[in-house]
Formats: sequence, C-alpha cells, structure tokens
Amino acid sequence: MGSKNVVDMIETASKVHYSGFHVNGHMNGLEPVSVKDTTSASDDIQRQPFVIGVAGGAASGKTTVCDMIIQQLHDQRVVLINLDSFYHNLTEEELAKVHEYNFDHPDAFDTENLLSCMEKLRQGQAVDIPKYDFKTYRSSVFRRVNPTDVIILEGILLFHDPRVRKLMNMKIFVCTDADVRLARRIKRDTVQNGRDIGTVLDQYSKFVKPAFDDFILPTKKYADIIIPRGGDNHVAIDLIVQHICTKLGQHDLCKIYPNLYVIHSTFQIRGMHTLIRDSQTTKHDFVFYADRLIRLVVEHGLGHLPFTEMQVITPTGCVYSGVDFCKRLCGVSVIRSGESMENALRACCKGIKIGKILIHREGDNGQQLVYEKLPNDISERHVLLLDPILGTGNSAVQAIKLLISKGVPEGNIIFLNLISAPQGVHVVCQKFPRIKIVTSEIENGLNEEFRVIPGMGEFGDRYFGTDDD
Repeated sequence: MGSKNVVDMIETASKVHYSGFHVNGHMNGLEPVSVKDTTSASDDIQRQPFVIGVAGGAASGKTTVCDMIIQQLHDQRVVLINLDSFYHNLTEEELAKVHEYNFDHPDAFDTENLLSCMEKLRQGQAVDIPKYDFKTYRSSVFRRVNPTDVIILEGILLFHDPRVRKLMNMKIFVCTDADVRLARRIKRDTVQNGRDIGTVLDQYSKFVKPAFDDFILPTKKYADIIIPRGGDNHVAIDLIVQHICTKLGQHDLCKIYPNLYVIHSTFQIRGMHTLIRDSQTTKHDFVFYADRLIRLVVEHGLGHLPFTEMQVITPTGCVYSGVDFCKRLCGVSVIRSGESMENALRACCKGIKIGKILIHREGDNGQQLVYEKLPNDISERHVLLLDPILGTGNSAVQAIKLLISKGVPEGNIIFLNLISAPQGVHVVCQKFPRIKIVTSEIENGLNEEFRVIPGMGEFGDRYFGTDDD
C-alpha cells in the first residue's frame, strides 16, 4: 500500500471508530467528529526542544541567570541564543549617526530572522546564528547551532512580539532595581567597552530608560516567573531548574497538554508492554499482563479524583491524618474493548456502578444503532471512561459528548486507556481541555488503515479470544 501523508490519513478518518466499526451519520443529534483541522503531524512535536525565554531590562542580570541555569542543566544539551545577535545591520546613513540610533527599540531587531532560525531548530535542523559586532554594527560571522534539548533565548525585548512569545515553554522576567541596572551599565560600558561616562548617561536617559518604560516593563505581565535580584536569587533558579528537569522527563505531549498524564515507565511496565505487544503471546498471557497494566492505569486515574481530609484513630490510640476517597464515582466502558478494564476498576472501587456505551453501524444507509446504559444520577458523579486504545480520537470524542449531553461536567471525566496515538491525544485534548487522559504509553502514530502503531493489534479480539480460528 502506498504511503500517505498523516494529515490526509486523518482527513479521511472522520468516521467514528468503535470496536473496529466505522460509524457514519448522527448520534442522538451529535455530529460525527472530523479531525482534519487537528495538528496530526506528531513527529513535528515529539522532538521539539524545551524553549526558555529570559527577558528584563539591560544589565538586570539576565545573562547571569542563563549561565546558572545552564550550569545546573549539565545532563542536558543546552544552547543559549541572545536576541542581540539579531540586530539589523546598520546602513551607511545610520552608521554616520550611530549615536542617534536606538538599539533598545523593537524595530532594531530582525525578528523575522529569529523566527526563521527557531522554526528550523524546532524541526530538528541545524542553523547558523549571526554574531553581531558592536564595533562595525554588522553581523560578519555566524556560529552553527545544532538541534538540542533546551534552548534559552535571552534579550531585553524577547516578550514584545507575540509570535516569539508563542515559541516559549517557559517565560522568565529578571527584575532588578533601576539604580542597580544603571550602575552595572556604567561599569560595563566604561570598563569593558571603553566609553565615556557622559556618553553612557546620555544614551541611558535618551534611549535606554524610555525604551524600558515603554517596551520592556509592559512585557513583564507575560512572564510565567519573575525573578527579583537576578542571579543573586539562588532559590528561584533552583526551583526553575527542578521544573525544567521535570518537564524534560515527561513525554513532549505532556508539555503541550497539562491534562495528559503518562504513568511513569519502569522495566516492569516495559516488560509487560513487550509481552502484550508480541504477536506470539498466548491469550492467557495477554489477558494476565493486560490486566496488570490496566490495574496500574486505573490506580493512577483514581489518584486524580478529589479527596477530603479525614482523621482516624489507629489501634495504638494515635490520630492519623489522612484522606477519604471520592464517593460519587462511576465507570463507563466503551463496548467492547472497554469492558476489559471493568474488573480492575471493580477491584479498586468496591461496589462501583459501571455504565455502557456502544455505537454501531446499522446497515448501509449511514444510520447508527446507539446503545447506552448509564446511572440515572451520572451527572452528579465523577466518571472514569474506559477504553484501552486511543487511536484517531473520534470514538472518545463521541463518548465524551454523550456523557456531557447527560449533564456530566467536562472536568469530572477521566479517560483511562493503555496506549494513545498522538493524533487522538490532539483531538481529545483540544476539544475537551478540562478532561484528564491517563495512559501507560504514547504510540508512534497511525498507519494508512488508521491502526495504532506499533500498537498491539485488535485489543478486544485478543483479550476476549474472538480472534481464534
């Protein structure tokens, strides 16, 4: 079969998938879901670097903060890109009046070139970053920057352009007292650059301070983190590095969708995945190890339910401060594969109510036979939606829409599955940003037949033994 573009594959996969059936038409007034507008080129996302933006006034300590972050991220590949590298080359006319040129104005920077370089790095391509010479006021040489794990962008006006802000996973604003910044600037320009102190003060009052008030300080509101005292604030920098390390340890989709949770992988989990993915694994072993994995996913999902604090008296007469489980809970399995997850849920939650949803194509006229049996008070409960495979995301969206139509708040739904294709994650998370998805592994994607790859085959057939000859 000839290869197809992933986007083209998804566009033709606008039919709902339940238990291997393609579903057309309408479901109780709910429109079938099309994922044609969803970003499905998962390869463009799964290898993107973690981008940190560090902005603030001139001489505020931005470079010191960047250096300290880089030193503590010694186990990661990190590159520092300075906004100063992207100054426009001055024309002959501008060179003749260089002392009248405002280097602190947004128009002084070649933002288009910065965006172009960043786009290439995000796509895994090496780029040549210009090195600006402040003696000739031109970029005469370049340095090669290879794809990396972490990119730190640093510059006074880094948060000014919304297109640049959009590139960043974390935005840091270094906030330092104006007098301290001026003193540092005087020392730097007189000692390092050999400038006259009168010229430095004249430039500060004419360009630097007005630009800070008009263009730099207003972008402080876009920062995720504000660091007072710059490099002297070791506590703030330590916390930032810990957060970065946590994010780097997550799957890249978790950095995009905070409502996606992938359980921590261990050799035990990888070993169980290896067994259930092996086409030669017997039905008995497949069910045994699938049940173990499902139990882990269910336990993890239950950890996202609300709780209330509770104190009990232990047999020793001591007081133990703990929590009480969420009482208003139910499960909903997507027939047929989702039923494989019911036993694990019952084992974890004694006496839990479990509803059913089935959508099945009826005949060739596009009509649907819809079956749903849900608790009458489901709108008052937290719902664990059970389906072991998240593929295109169409079936999940239809099931979630049905639950919402029954009055279940979107934020009360936790979707549990064993494996998830990036395409399905995009579809569900973009349409329902308040639900939670809990899975044990993120797959590579979908093939031409919209099957999850590497996948584990038809889960329902393998689990219930209906694939036997």
